[in-house]
Amino acid sequence: MATVELRFSPLPEHVRTARLVAAAVARRAGVDEAVLDEVRLAVGEACTRAVGLHQSSGVLAPVRVALIEEEKQFSIEVGDEAPRAPHSPDTPGGGAGGSADDLEAEGEDEMGLAVISGLVDDVEVTADENGGLLRMTWPTPPAPLLP
Repeated sequence: MATVELRFSPLPEHVRTARLVAAAVARRAGVDEAVLDEVRLAVGEACTRAVGLHQSSGVLAPVRVALIEEEKQFSIEVGDEAPRAPHSPDTPGGGAGGSADDLEAEGEDEMGLAVISGLVDDVEVTADENGGLLRMTWPTPPAPLLP
């Protein structure tokens, strides 16, 4: 298993670099050429989402991106350190009440996740008071057998 790790300051201008690196590593991992645009777009959305979460929470820690090449699959994990309130069934939207800015940020977050889900079949999202992790996975062809 090969992993490339990337960390960048939570600034929008660094998202393009993350997209370019992800596409290059995905190509090397054997992701189908026809899927590379989807990889690029999904990584851009995930990184933009993480940058937005950091900025709205005042978090200065870097956004983390792990590009993981495994047997028969390629995964990208985008991690942030923006704290999330635990969801409560009694509170609409799940958090601890919210201002108009909080509700707008939550709407943008949901929109970003919807776009990512439309681009990637296998998406996992986890979040807690320490931050979140978004994992996207694409299939790769099996390695050829050597004689």
